Amino acid sequence: MKLNDRNLRPATRILMALPIAALAFSLAACGGAAVERPSAEDVSDGLMKVLEDQGMGDALTEPIIMCLSEALVDSEVSDETLATIAKGDAEAQTSQDDYDLVQSTITDAAMDCASAE
Repeated sequence: MKLNDRNLRPATRILMALPIAALAFSLAACGGAAVERPSAEDVSDGLMKVLEDQGMGDALTEPIIMCLSEALVDSEVSDETLATIAKGDAEAQTSQDDYDLVQSTITDAAMDCASAE
């Protein structure tokens, strides 16, 4: 299989966009009132906004972003962090644990999401 094989392109795009999506949320701890867990659709909209704000709106397809969002909603990521992602607020603060969990969840789901497209 060649590096420029069309089957590798979605996976490569995901791996290139992962640091942008994961690093968009800063590392300081936050607190506040209880938040209802956002839907995968809400998280998907927020991820798309973060990618667009970083100039990478076309890096991933909508089905891949939805797949990644479903993985995040199904994970142990806190409701507060998911709400922050759903808002597309790259300036918001999350805990180090949630930051690590978001990053590992997206990384783990990336290959499955790319192959499902």
